[in-house]
Amino acid sequence: MESFRPSKTCCRQIIFDVDENDVLTDVKFINGCSGNLQGIAKLAVGQNIDVLIEKLSGIICRDRTSCPDQLARALKEYKMKKAGLLPKE
Repeated sequence: MESFRPSKTCCRQIIFDVDENDVLTDVKFINGCSGNLQGIAKLAVGQNIDVLIEKLSGIICRDRTSCPDQLARALKEYKMKKAGLLPKE
């Protein structure tokens, strides 16, 4: 499982897992708007992370970001770590 600390959203943590085919297999949002985030999670699981990054990047709620945008940022960071462009924690 991967963990990401979003910024400028009600959600305080995104926990997710990606399989060997770059498909999101699980995602949980800690805090935030429960119903909306459960819906986003159900729609996102089973999707390729590149598709999710493309669809969710740039969605605005407040402070020029949103929980979906933060998920896209988490997935981008995951890809960079996987490619060795960022240190793994």
